[in-house]
Amino acid sequence: MKEKKLGFGLMRLPVTDPNDAGKIDIELTKKMVDTFLERGFTYFDTAWMYCNFQSENAVKEAIVNRHPRDSFTIATKLHSAFIETKEDRDKVFNKQLEKTGAGFFDYYLLHDIGVEHYKKFKELDCFNWIRDKKEKGLVKKIGFSFHDSADFLEKVLNEYPWFDFVQLQINYLDWDSHGIQSRKCYETATRHGLPIIAMEPVKGGTLANPPEEVKKIFERHSPGMSPSSWAIRFAASLDNVFMVLSGMSDMAQLLDNTGYMMNFKPLSEEEKKIVGEAVDKINSSIEIPCTGCSYCTDGCPMKIAIPKYFSLYNADKQEIKEKGWTPQAEYYDNLTKSFGKASDCIECGQCESACPQHLPIIKYLKNVAKYFGK
Repeated sequence: MKEKKLGFGLMRLPVTDPNDAGKIDIELTKKMVDTFLERGFTYFDTAWMYCNFQSENAVKEAIVNRHPRDSFTIATKLHSAFIETKEDRDKVFNKQLEKTGAGFFDYYLLHDIGVEHYKKFKELDCFNWIRDKKEKGLVKKIGFSFHDSADFLEKVLNEYPWFDFVQLQINYLDWDSHGIQSRKCYETATRHGLPIIAMEPVKGGTLANPPEEVKKIFERHSPGMSPSSWAIRFAASLDNVFMVLSGMSDMAQLLDNTGYMMNFKPLSEEEKKIVGEAVDKINSSIEIPCTGCSYCTDGCPMKIAIPKYFSLYNADKQEIKEKGWTPQAEYYDNLTKSFGKASDCIECGQCESACPQHLPIIKYLKNVAKYFGK
């Protein structure tokens, strides 16, 4: 039977203490896991540092110790922030096997590849290391999660063409974003024949609570269907996406998501147009109305990636405050390795004279520099 397309992201599990992500409500988690499995879903996604380093322990207690090993699949990851030597790679991996009790991992990822993390993974030979884990049968499929440009993804896939899958940030708001480049990254991976896992389909909860006028558009077409359902179905409707992750933190979210994904139906052409209308409505309220034409960048003496920075700034401002961590700052930081920072602006005015929207770009760059800290 074909695996259902919804994965349970174990990043935001229910807690008994709202101030401590590590205080997982294990009994509620067990009930959620049981319901998820009963409804025919099998994919669980965790990582070394999720839930204050307690998510992998919850995998053992709520899943592995209570269900047959062939009834579920486990994905976990190695993050470069927690390794300094080649020996550290196995220390983390072996500890993950111990914490989860899984025996082996169905999917294993190098976590969060971008320009800086890529350098470290390369220095510590993690690409060959992860391949060796697969050859030894400790991992079935190897991949990586990615937060960077499509051009950089092209570079990674050309250098290491033997990965089994890639995990990308894909949602309808970031699909044509100049900063996140969801569509371009999707097309790059697809061109390389690499299946995709979609992360952040609801943009960390942001698309679960869009502006009221967007909710009304969705409700008018499909009464009773949640805004989240539109976001997750958008990602799941893409031909080369085989799994969509959702970080479900309560039973209501899980029942909603599994309800419409049990018998998943891709978005119709009419529904795709409605999603496009929703994107336009959301983007009409953005702080910097940049169209991304890039006329401003051609003559910039500091080589500042102006449209990309504006896109990331707008995207971050649209995130819900409760989310905490957002990926935009990381994308910004990665871009500054190749382009000038927003704070590098010398106020020559070339960009403003070239802008067909007549935007006060110099002022906006100051806002971006202050917001992202450089």
